[in-house]
Amino acid sequence: MDAVTATDAPAPAESSVPEAPLAARVVTRGLDPQNIIVGVLVVIGAAHHGWGGVGWALFAALFAGVIPQGIIKFGMRRGRLGDRYVGDRSQRAKVLPVLGLSVAVGLTLMWLLGAPREVIATILAMLATLVPILVITAALKWKVSIHTAASGGAVAMLAVALGVWWLLGYLVVAVIAWSRVVLRDHTAAQTVVGAVVGAVTAGVVFGACR
Repeated sequence: MDAVTATDAPAPAESSVPEAPLAARVVTRGLDPQNIIVGVLVVIGAAHHGWGGVGWALFAALFAGVIPQGIIKFGMRRGRLGDRYVGDRSQRAKVLPVLGLSVAVGLTLMWLLGAPREVIATILAMLATLVPILVITAALKWKVSIHTAASGGAVAMLAVALGVWWLLGYLVVAVIAWSRVVLRDHTAAQTVVGAVVGAVTAGVVFGACR
């Protein structure tokens, strides 16, 4: 794929795109995958199980968001990762399995401890979404947007769990995609593929497991 070569180099850091609108940097940082994961877990947990569901959601978020971000920051301090979003494709192919392992450990603990089915289904859907992203990254050497994969999957799960009006959240996904393109971290195609992969994988897995 000739068009891929331009995306194989490390993506520029946010600060290295000074002409990018401040709004793009705010959207990318505020609606990053970790925040989206925590948000969807809390909403689904609270909607089905009240404060108990929120507690389980925060426990799940520890393994699905907090620990993965800690792993990335550790890699940055050691010089093995270039930025918090792992913009370098070759680095991303190596770190995604480690992040998936963190999610799998959390999922196992939740199952053993009797976590609510909806929260477990949410984590299963997130873990499943990492599989096609890793395959595309490693096999096709193409850097799919994790931002839009996470947000696209979140909207799909919320629509399945709470109603079709949540599909309006794809307007937010479009804004996230815009921010990633403006900051030159992804092409438009990479954001679209990320959103589609996230929505289809997370939506189907969540719907089947809830």
